[in-house]
Amino acid sequence: MEAQQTNLLIMEELLKWDPLGYGVGSYETEVVDVLQAVHMYDTAIKLARKTQEIYEFSFEEMIPLSECEKMAKKLLEIKNSASSCEI
Repeated sequence: MEAQQTNLLIMEELLKWDPLGYGVGSYETEVVDVLQAVHMYDTAIKLARKTQEIYEFSFEEMIPLSECEKMAKKLLEIKNSASSCEI
């Protein structure tokens, strides 16, 4: 899978996520920051902490780490399935 396609799948997953109840589509800036973090971190817990930090910085509300970790696992699964398909 191409990097561009992988990024689109990750973005799609993040845009559907409404962790603070502000409505789908309320987190464009955060989605881009988390997308960048997906490519920087290889463990779910590190990505979850970074995701939590990104949203907390923007909204001054903390998403439970367990919710961030669930999302991080999904995102890393997308990233890893893309890299495992490359030749």
